[in-house]
Amino acid sequence: MRNIRAIIEREFRAYFISPIAYVVLTIFVFLSGFFFQTILSQVLQVAMMRSMQGAQFGQGPPPMDMPGMVSQGFLSSMSVILLFMIPMITMALFSEEKKRGTIELLLTAPITDAQVVLGKFLAAALFFVLMLAVTGIPIAILYIYGSPASGPILTAYLGLLLYGLALVGIGMFISSLTENQIIAAVVSFGTILVLWLVDVFANRAGPGWKEVLTYMSILSHLDDFMKGVLSTSHVIFYLSLMLIALFLTYRSLDSLRWRG
Repeated sequence: MRNIRAIIEREFRAYFISPIAYVVLTIFVFLSGFFFQTILSQVLQVAMMRSMQGAQFGQGPPPMDMPGMVSQGFLSSMSVILLFMIPMITMALFSEEKKRGTIELLLTAPITDAQVVLGKFLAAALFFVLMLAVTGIPIAILYIYGSPASGPILTAYLGLLLYGLALVGIGMFISSLTENQIIAAVVSFGTILVLWLVDVFANRAGPGWKEVLTYMSILSHLDDFMKGVLSTSHVIFYLSLMLIALFLTYRSLDSLRWRG
């Protein structure tokens, strides 16, 4: 456990020594604020139109769960932003070690490959959680000026957490395959995008393959979380995807040890 904690501290500190943390956080905060403002404006516009339509017929404004609509739309948009941000978090986890030649130090240090993989994964996951915590600011504004239901919001955050951890695992595995950070980021983005758009391929597939491809879509499993529905099958899917990515990263690191 001490070795894992040391790797976590080393990797998390490396984020803030380099410009990566500041660039990623700045872009993430800007995009989050932009999406929140856009969604809030759209919901207010819809509410005004409904109010005007009701007034024309001598009726009061129809009931609307504006805080719920804003929170659901805002948190759903996070899946798109994370699609771009997470490859930037994971791209240097192993590729930079290979480029600098420090991967040999890790392989010859008195730590196991599993500890290296877990330490780097948890450091990237911790940075991801920090990003996710930033989105609590707009949600807090909804609580100040409204009364959104907490259950669907907490369920949506759980879905985003599982979704993000699975993407971190995928990005880390791809980073272990190359020495170039840019290649790692681009391939990670492409791989995640394919898993993101599997639903499109599923609509064109036959009856047998359609169910398989739909299940493989990382986005379809997130939909129920955004609606406030907690399903163990979706939790198992994301955890399984994360564990498979960690295992593949472990095997990739193990192959480096044998080749080295």
